[in-house]
Amino acid sequence: MIVHNFDPVLIDFGIIQIRWYSLAYIFGILIGWWYGKIILKKQVSQDNHTIYLSKFDDLIGYLIIGIIVGGRLGYVLFYDAFFYLENVSEIFKIWKGGMSFHGGLLGVAVCAYIFSKKNNLNYKVYFDTISCVAPIGIFLGRISNFINGELYGIPTEKPWGVIFPNVDTVLRHPSQIYEALLEGVLLFSILNILIFFKKKYFGFASGVFLIMYGLFRIVCEQFREPDTHIGYIFSYFTVGSILSIFMVLYGFFFLSKVFYDEKNR
Repeated sequence: MIVHNFDPVLIDFGIIQIRWYSLAYIFGILIGWWYGKIILKKQVSQDNHTIYLSKFDDLIGYLIIGIIVGGRLGYVLFYDAFFYLENVSEIFKIWKGGMSFHGGLLGVAVCAYIFSKKNNLNYKVYFDTISCVAPIGIFLGRISNFINGELYGIPTEKPWGVIFPNVDTVLRHPSQIYEALLEGVLLFSILNILIFFKKKYFGFASGVFLIMYGLFRIVCEQFREPDTHIGYIFSYFTVGSILSIFMVLYGFFFLSKVFYDEKNR
């Protein structure tokens, strides 16, 4: 049994606080930026290295906007639309929390697609690159969720259960850790093995990311306490599960499109 006693604030300067969650975003983007260039060098031919690598630096700005805007709007629309319709000003108060992974994913995909088309580049190359580095940010984000004591799991009697004193005195699944391991460590391993050791079409890694993340998220949602203001839908599904089901389905559709495009080149 573990009692959660982590402080979400790493350093408190009074007026300014440095929080673990903010650092997760910052380091997730920086490490992803660095590692993404390694992935690009593996993906594209020597002749295309310069253009894709140089434009990747410009793409990062687009991706940051996509993460923040998409993540916030996704949370507003998917998780608490009625509240935000009545309190529109609250939408802009990001520091209060409320970001959706699925919304952030849509934001990143749209920004990467627009950027690629604008620069006459293959969007699937950047999609694959982002898919391979995304688990790094996901891992850091879920660890920071655990430190914050949020997105905790349902009650359990397992010896590795955690008590979150700010919630109650019930032993709960550390669902944040489950997600960090599956959606972060395992997904990263699978995707990077595909990129480095299995020669596949552009877009293949992206489709696998959608399918595998969706499946891992559905599994983890079974151990995660649903949002109190939403609960279970149809007495079984959480919002995260439903969004992930659509994600898996689209992943198969995207893969079929990748194979079709390659056969008809």
